[in-house]
Amino acid sequence: MAINPANPVIVQGDGKVLLETQHPAFDKARDFLARFAELESSPDLLHTYRITPLSLWNAASSGMGRDEIVDTLSGLSKFDIPKDVLSDIDDTIGRYGLVKLVPHSEDRRSFIAVEFATKYVEKQVSTTATSDELLQRDGKRGWKIDAGMRGIFKQRLLQERWPVEDIAGFHDGDPLEMSLRDTMVGNGKPFAVRDYQRGAVDRWYADGSPSGGHGVVVLPCGAGKTIVSMEAMARCQTHTLILCNNQSAVNQWVRELLDKTTLTENEVGVFMGGEKKIRPVTVATYQVLTWRRSKRHDYEHMHLFRDHNWGLLIYDEVHLLPAPVFGATAELQGCRRLGVTATLVREDGREGDVFSLVGPKRYDLPWQLLEKRGFVAEAHCFEVRVPFNRRDRMRYENASETERFRMASENQAKLDVVEALAERHAEDNVLIIGTYLSQLQRLSRDLDAPLITGKTNQRERDRLFKKFRTGTIKRLVVSKVANFAIDLPDANVAIQVSGSFGSRQEEAQRLGRILRPKESKASFYTVVTADSKEQQFAMKRQLFLTEQGYRYHIEDYAAK
Repeated sequence: MAINPANPVIVQGDGKVLLETQHPAFDKARDFLARFAELESSPDLLHTYRITPLSLWNAASSGMGRDEIVDTLSGLSKFDIPKDVLSDIDDTIGRYGLVKLVPHSEDRRSFIAVEFATKYVEKQVSTTATSDELLQRDGKRGWKIDAGMRGIFKQRLLQERWPVEDIAGFHDGDPLEMSLRDTMVGNGKPFAVRDYQRGAVDRWYADGSPSGGHGVVVLPCGAGKTIVSMEAMARCQTHTLILCNNQSAVNQWVRELLDKTTLTENEVGVFMGGEKKIRPVTVATYQVLTWRRSKRHDYEHMHLFRDHNWGLLIYDEVHLLPAPVFGATAELQGCRRLGVTATLVREDGREGDVFSLVGPKRYDLPWQLLEKRGFVAEAHCFEVRVPFNRRDRMRYENASETERFRMASENQAKLDVVEALAERHAEDNVLIIGTYLSQLQRLSRDLDAPLITGKTNQRERDRLFKKFRTGTIKRLVVSKVANFAIDLPDANVAIQVSGSFGSRQEEAQRLGRILRPKESKASFYTVVTADSKEQQFAMKRQLFLTEQGYRYHIEDYAAK
């Protein structure tokens, strides 16, 4: 066995990879591991990654081969990589592309041909119960599926560890001439697509070849995912349906499209609430598509997918894609598809469906690389631990497990801490973010700061966001609406007073609110109750940001 004690990595037989955080090669090793493994835990001295089938298939789809993974991993490891792990990597990454979808030679509209790399793979796939429902004989030697089953076929085969490479191609949709501007309409300033934004679209579009045109681009909040999407639209030159999470995001999309592209107001429509206009570029919310009168009724607006000849579907915040939309996406595999997100982590565990139905991860750029280049703000993360007072600690110890998290989240001692932090940043633009309404209402009163919740009507939200953007108000208290796309470029401090259990995606989204480039550094505070279930969940929430290179500084506050 080769032993290299100076190296930073240990690969275990169960597929876990341990990485020393104090090692001089930590940054290099972290960036390498993030390409094909998932971060599981991140204590101060030792991070734990796990190599999974999906992480390997995403790596394979982006062009990362078995030799690159094994050779580089061996060069970073203290000991030889266990044989079982090598075997798993060989088998797993080698499965990508053994089943391919290609254009049918005779009837491309009705059927898609299926190709197998070997007779063994053909036998294994064709004899499964799943494939019997979908696969059809195409002559004596070939196979085909109905074109409408394209998404379902990929989805089901992934569950059986056969990741399908889809190069069947796409229809063009109705044509639309558009381009990005050199000068923004809103302020007359020069505008240009950044090199990494263009590189992301290059990787996704693949020169218009059948291997491109579907997949996910992962970029930090503030790095310009909307601009990546608009550049993709300019490449495709086709009618486009854009789906996003809420009305504020819809409004922001419309502003960006009219400000930075040659599209006119007559070419951009909004499909939500009382305004349902289908135009060459239409922006809608996931909520309007998944609305129905009751569980017994159909989704009334899913027809938006089918009633127009779209050539491109853009899924903003693709990690939030609702389950019913997955079904529609499975039917619409003939359209090019782009998902954009800051994190592929889904709390429902459906990352595999994103891989199958939207496409594999095509581009991923760590936050800190962009921070070093000045494209996102330099951020410092703090976990502020606040103890219970003696009376509340006794109540907490006697509470049930289900009550403890909320009690810790609403710890009254946090209020003084948040006020102290807000005073520390009196000259900054501060967002106070939380989950529980009574807590936020109290903070809004104590800090004399406006409060925005899910019940705040859109006109009032827009008014307050505008006042915050222009500096008329310096503090804003917001509920979970801050988790999603809101454009507050001048915010440079976020104080998170409560959150949703161990949601890594929520942590990423909330940090993203303060990462727009600016002269001052960004500060992100998470206020948690010490020695509680909330502190345990906070460690899980921080996983994603730790993987991106951020470290949390611990501050302890004494109870009064």
